[in-house]
Amino acid sequence: MRWDGISEFVYVAEYESFTRAAKELGISTAQVSRQISALEKRLSIKLLYRTTRKVSLTEEGRVFYQHCRGVLDGLDAAEQAVSNLQSKPQGRIKLTAPVTYGEQQLVPLINDFMVQYRDIEVTAFLSNQKIDLVEGGYDLAIRVGKLSDSTLMAKKLSRRTNFVCAAPAYLNHYGTPRTLSELGQHNCLLGTRDYWRFIETGKERNLPVSGTVQYNSGHSLVDAALKGLGIVQLPDYYVQKYLKTGELVSILDSYREPEESIWAIYPHNRHLSPKIRLLVDYLAEHLV
Repeated sequence: MRWDGISEFVYVAEYESFTRAAKELGISTAQVSRQISALEKRLSIKLLYRTTRKVSLTEEGRVFYQHCRGVLDGLDAAEQAVSNLQSKPQGRIKLTAPVTYGEQQLVPLINDFMVQYRDIEVTAFLSNQKIDLVEGGYDLAIRVGKLSDSTLMAKKLSRRTNFVCAAPAYLNHYGTPRTLSELGQHNCLLGTRDYWRFIETGKERNLPVSGTVQYNSGHSLVDAALKGLGIVQLPDYYVQKYLKTGELVSILDSYREPEESIWAIYPHNRHLSPKIRLLVDYLAEHLV
């Protein structure tokens, strides 16, 4: 009886809905409600706030959820460990990733991965919008930077660094800025934001910049920088090869913001099957 209501409670907590939880568990909404009510009665604790519009966790419910989630994850892992002994990775993986990072870094590795594992199929949707994984039925997402959703599991795959750089011809003609304040005297090539990110005196700073060019394409910004139109701030995978050849020069290095992490994230309640774990481990090994 100590297991009664645990799965129902965890699913309601994660979906914030009795109806969605019931659908995922394959039982009736009434049964979910009865199980959780019985669980609360057994514990003598109110776990959920219920209104006609919303379901949310009480303080006690949040604590209980964290422990229950760990227990269910452990049970899933135990079952998977046994089944892995008699099965090979196969089936479809549905994932999402940022457009440029996906095209340049991920998709070539995924193709290499599929060459090795012919029984695995991959559907990849590249988008710069943050997609609801549960709602969209995604197994996996690749995201860059800080993670804000604590309901998702995450594994660090790699990291990226943003560089501020320009062509030697531009710097020879207009001079090289040595401080952030000097950027105001230069033509800054803009992407989708009108500010650049730096670290100054140990603190993060978003510095407004301006210029004659604004593109929502990193490749277009690189091309403009290579042709001497101005200074650009872009992730390493856009500019690294040009920095090595000297076609671009890195500047303001002392103000460079810390590296950003590249994450693989997946829902708590999405079973991490052998095929998904295999792909995540493969990406973590091969991404630089």
